Amino acid sequence: MIIKDVRIERLIAPWIDPPRFSHTYDKPRDIVIVEIETASGLVGTGYLLLIAGGGGSIVACLKELVVPHLIGADASDVEGIWQKLWKANYWIGRMGITVMAQSVVDIALWDVLGKRADLPLHRLWGSCRTEIPAYGSGCWRGYGPDGMVEKAKEYVAEGFKAIKMQSGHFYSAAEDVANLRAMRDALGPEIDIMTDVNMDWTADYAIQMGRKFEEYDLYWLEEPVACEDFAGYLRIAEALDLRIVGGETHFTRFDMRPFFENPRLPILQPDVMRGGLTELRKIATVADTWGMTLAPHLFPELMVQLMASIPNALIIEYVNWMEDAWIEPVTPVNGVYTAPERPGHGLAFKPEFISEYRVAG
Repeated sequence: MIIKDVRIERLIAPWIDPPRFSHTYDKPRDIVIVEIETASGLVGTGYLLLIAGGGGSIVACLKELVVPHLIGADASDVEGIWQKLWKANYWIGRMGITVMAQSVVDIALWDVLGKRADLPLHRLWGSCRTEIPAYGSGCWRGYGPDGMVEKAKEYVAEGFKAIKMQSGHFYSAAEDVANLRAMRDALGPEIDIMTDVNMDWTADYAIQMGRKFEEYDLYWLEEPVACEDFAGYLRIAEALDLRIVGGETHFTRFDMRPFFENPRLPILQPDVMRGGLTELRKIATVADTWGMTLAPHLFPELMVQLMASIPNALIIEYVNWMEDAWIEPVTPVNGVYTAPERPGHGLAFKPEFISEYRVAG
């Protein structure tokens, strides 16, 4: 289990189904891959998908600040390596690029350990369930009102019982209400509807909008304010008869501490790029202590392992962003994920995908 090599790749790939965060969004997929190889020949893979770029900076961080701590270490020391990297880069990191670099390594280490034990991660961690519902994410605001509804209908036709649309940014208050009304009218009362604001509103405005949204049986209102505005989150949650959710932009459980100290959010949405699998498991445990459930941000093909191993798993966010990359994609059937039984996280990149989109150097 001694680490003898760490290989890093950066890929720039087109989307199979481009997200429409706005009318003009045109960035390609920026993917960072880390392979950790042990002396016995075991190879674990970690990956990040960056929707706003930055892969080159993370690769540089890995080479300078992370890999030197890995060579010669025992790959089974997953927690020890996490702590070592956290402390070594705390002075210039604690959030951002250093934590993302640490996270991709953490994913690869768990993959190694699962392969060494010949167990999928959800069984290595102590399986709790094998099936987890998913919601169709991707009714992007950039599709426009009609486009959001049509995308939602496609998800419902595929068997999903919940979808997520978007509000805010270039929509007015009246347009946001009309968009939600049109979605509810199109889908009927049996389909859960979430909406994501992506931190666009103030707390006052979110309360005003939330009161209008309540009429349409909205399942949750996501990231209504900036991630730093913990007081705003609490004000909104106390004022509305709606589930207020967030967490995808927060780094590690330390950044989420105000949510635990004042448990008003019933659902947390941590992102594996902001702490790795080691940190997500800790967030899940602390959240469970306070009666919170988890609906993690993105990476559904990886999150199925986490969600199958915790008691407070709520729902997985489905996007098809990486399905063309895997030898054996992990996809939902009738809106439900089943945790794969392959060792580790069970994901392997197609060699031709890497060779086609590899960034030289």
